[in-house]
Amino acid sequence: MSIIRRALREDLGKGDITTDPIVPPGRQALAILFSKQDGMLCGIEFARMVFLELDTHIDFQTTVHDGSLVAPGETLATIIGSAATCLKGERTALNILQHLSGIATLTHEFVKASNNRIKILDTRKTLPGLRVMEKYAVRTGGGYNHRFGLSDMVLIKDNHIEIAGGINPAVQAIRKSSNKAFIEVEVRTMQELEEALSLDIGRIMLDNMNATQITEAARLIRAHSRTIEIEVSGGITLDALDALAATGIDYVSVGALTHSAPALDISMKMKLLE
Repeated sequence: MSIIRRALREDLGKGDITTDPIVPPGRQALAILFSKQDGMLCGIEFARMVFLELDTHIDFQTTVHDGSLVAPGETLATIIGSAATCLKGERTALNILQHLSGIATLTHEFVKASNNRIKILDTRKTLPGLRVMEKYAVRTGGGYNHRFGLSDMVLIKDNHIEIAGGINPAVQAIRKSSNKAFIEVEVRTMQELEEALSLDIGRIMLDNMNATQITEAARLIRAHSRTIEIEVSGGITLDALDALAATGIDYVSVGALTHSAPALDISMKMKLLE
């Protein structure tokens, strides 16, 4: 996988000038990957790929799978093979595993807080080059992927509206290019909402509105149409989800799932084999 090869090249550079002089060639080791805190595991197969990219003779055995809830001290995988390979792959494998498990864990917390009454969406606020992995982690945590990239779906945001001179001209420009396009429009005020409702669009995103505004906006949208999808975005916290679900919205998009999820604390311990 190209992401893993790039990550290993970044870390190894011209070689491991610590491991190579210390570890004699051919020395075999047992390494154990284990969790140091409660959370949801994600990325264990990517971790396997890191070590196999370095040495195809590595024996990597998983004891839990992606989507599993893990506890402190729980073994995630055992690795038997070259001690040097284990050391050289350790940091890259752990970086990926900790980061993706953190995303899955945070997503799981949002899904649980919503009581499955609304769908939790990610955004494009991902680290460059890691979007495939990060959006996989969101799905692992029980969330849903919003558009992967700019070519997937029409989403008219505030800057599009500013440049076009309003929501109506922005929507009309899209319809001139494709009359079959599913269109989502971001609105920030009740005035913008009224304009969007007059245009027969597929989804409305209520951006950075307070709880009172969201409740009223959702009521207006549902009174106008039962088929328009309603998405809420902008600083949504876990404790706000229950009240949001009661408004009848369909989606909450949370950029923090990928840009601010704390890494799950995972470590590796080794011992030499005779």
